[in-house]
Amino acid sequence: MGILNRISTIAKSNINAMLDAAEDPAKMLDQLIRDMRDGITQSRTEVAKMIADEKELQASAERSQQLADEWQRKAELALQKGAEDLAREALHRKIDYANNAKVYHDQWVAQHQAVEKAKADLHELEEKYESAVRNREALLARHRRAQAQQQVAKVSAAMNAFDPTSQLGRMEERIRLEEARAQATAELEHDTTEDRFAQLTQDSAVEEELLKLKTKISAPPQIAGPSEPTTESEPSEPPKTD
Repeated sequence: MGILNRISTIAKSNINAMLDAAEDPAKMLDQLIRDMRDGITQSRTEVAKMIADEKELQASAERSQQLADEWQRKAELALQKGAEDLAREALHRKIDYANNAKVYHDQWVAQHQAVEKAKADLHELEEKYESAVRNREALLARHRRAQAQQQVAKVSAAMNAFDPTSQLGRMEERIRLEEARAQATAELEHDTTEDRFAQLTQDSAVEEELLKLKTKISAPPQIAGPSEPTTESEPSEPPKTD
């Protein structure tokens, strides 16, 4: 009964808990199924021995009862023939065999109850084994689904702790800073010596045009005469020196 109890304990254990603790649930479940199959084989052998013992006890009880009945008849025959001493001896043997028959019968009753219990436990083991074989893929699928749900929960928790608005704001600020740096670098690259001289030339031309405009605006208007227009006398040439 020791092996039967041990296998029954294994079969009644929580398979889902074992799968959760296993590094490889498929291998763990396959090993469990093999252990159950081996246990059932051993249990069948043990139950078969128990049944054989039961039958032996039953046969011994029946044999002892038959001998008791036989010595009962012999005692009656001896008494009928007037052999009282022989009848008395036959009754002694009859009582011994009757007592043996009762002992064997009591042992048979106990053994029969144990056999019936062992048969029920074996049948339960066989049903659990067949259920484990049928539900192997379903159990593995449940395990994979549970792992996936745990992973989704972890990712969801991480996303809840993550603030996308602040992250995007920091990223936008960083991009603006990089753009400003790029623009400054481009302006520095164009701020060369030639550019500065060109700017100076352009500024001089602007000042010259501005002076002309001022002179034109501030000069008094010229009034033309009735005859021919007046002309300004040409300046005399400076005296020549030897």
